[in-house]
Amino acid sequence: QVQLVESGGGLVQAGGSLRLSCAASGRTFNRYYMAWFRQVLGKEREFVAAINSNGGRASAADSVLGRFTISRDNAKSTVSLQMDSLKPEDTAVYYCAAGSNIADLTGSFVATDARDYRYWGQGTQVTVSS
Repeated sequence: QVQLVESGGGLVQAGGSLRLSCAASGRTFNRYYMAWFRQVLGKEREFVAAINSNGGRASAADSVLGRFTISRDNAKSTVSLQMDSLKPEDTAVYYCAAGSNIADLTGSFVATDARDYRYWGQGTQVTVSS
């Protein structure tokens, strides 16, 4: 069982930056691959960025590539999303997610599909004004 708590959301002007953090409970954080998703009311949840269990591999959606960076600190059981050059279309509720897969023997798995994630945080609102 993993509990996830996001923080760091808020209101920012276009072109600005925010850093989201997700704190995980439990002692097996380094066994989980992690990701950030976002959702706008009335739309499907959208993949933003993902990272494997040891932090050596990452993936990001084309819409945020070069602007957002995902990272993790297994010693502190946290995953972060650094968001730079924010645009109004980045406005959404951002969710942290954790997943595991018994086939992920080397810990290299990076999952971009929400169905691969079992645990979710409550979300944090990010609003980018134009």
